[in-house]
Amino acid sequence: MKIYCSGIGGIGLSAYAALQNANGHTVLGSDRSRTALTKDLTSQGIEVFDSQDGSHVPHDANLFVYSEAISEDAPERVKAEEYGIRQISYFAALGEISKDYRVIAVCGTHGKSTTTAMAAQVLLGAELDPTVIVGTKVPQLNGRNWRKGDSDLFLLEACEYRGSFLNLHPNIILMTNVDGDHFDAFDSVEDYQNAYKEFLSRLPDDGVIITHMEDPDCQKIAGVAGREVLDADAHSSVSLSVPGRHMEENALLVATLADHLEIDSEESLLEFSGTWRRFEVKGDTSDGVTVIDDYAHHPIEIAATVAAARQAYPGRRIVCLFQPHTHDRVIRFYNDFLIAFDGADLVVTTDVYDARPDIENETVDITQLTADIQAESVYGGTLCEAKEQLCCKILQQDDVLLVLGAGDVTSVASALMS
Repeated sequence: MKIYCSGIGGIGLSAYAALQNANGHTVLGSDRSRTALTKDLTSQGIEVFDSQDGSHVPHDANLFVYSEAISEDAPERVKAEEYGIRQISYFAALGEISKDYRVIAVCGTHGKSTTTAMAAQVLLGAELDPTVIVGTKVPQLNGRNWRKGDSDLFLLEACEYRGSFLNLHPNIILMTNVDGDHFDAFDSVEDYQNAYKEFLSRLPDDGVIITHMEDPDCQKIAGVAGREVLDADAHSSVSLSVPGRHMEENALLVATLADHLEIDSEESLLEFSGTWRRFEVKGDTSDGVTVIDDYAHHPIEIAATVAAARQAYPGRRIVCLFQPHTHDRVIRFYNDFLIAFDGADLVVTTDVYDARPDIENETVDITQLTADIQAESVYGGTLCEAKEQLCCKILQQDDVLLVLGAGDVTSVASALMS
């Protein structure tokens, strides 16, 4: 089969493309820019174009798979329609290739990628040989976000955005938390949580839910699913090499999964060293600053990351470089952002990363947000300007710098280490 992937550089679609290529299909695609992910795809023999004007869509393609970022009127989708090529979203495609497996799906507002990566390490340690798709790069997957296995297990990260996970056919669901996000796609927390209820209802009668029953929202949602529920909070404590209470909570889910599968998890969890952009310690600069890159962009995630830094580096000054991710999210969680950095010594904000400009209804005043943050804070401007401030005026020897955000702020972490 010939498959064209529009938005192939996305963290999810790139994994699907690589897996289908490994399955023997002819895969090609496009994205608006070259990244480490697209370069890796090219190294695997997948042709990647950096223009999306429609000219690269082959008329003889059997399937056109698009990321959520590709609108219905995008030139490539229009061209695929002209050619009569079947079009489906990334998650619909993922649902199709995983439906004949025993699917272990990891869902939740926060912690999906880390929990999936931990589960992958445990399953691999038990030699269960799973197929894996995860929303981050994982050292145990050769630094990639996918793995082709030969067993009937398919471990995947299940995203709730626009109800994407409703395309999946899970047998076991790990649910990290459900406090709410993506309110550009959901009307309210209730609407958001209803999507999870619908997802849990997709489990077969003998399906299993693993979640934190001490979390009232998780308890409420799991309780109406009518499936077996395993309480991760009832598991004995776990030992980890990575800091943070949120990491421990993720690990409890995985340890409970291991118990259910009757495999050992202790050694694999202790060996877990983290993933790309999840409390990723980049190293120390020549000036003695420890740089940590983290995807945290929701207030709860930020607070957890700051707390983990305090735990890991007691007595050191914690500086945060924060790039807000979408105006909509900042406006929706404005008051929560103000207290999210309470454990930090200094916060440097940048301009908002406008990931979805076509659907933003309002814009946030970033200078006002900076002034309102309870921790000491300064507005840094663009990424380039913020990096200049950090290097020339702010950072001191022995500081810990947390680079926070889901956008291109990660480039600053890399630049500081070069």
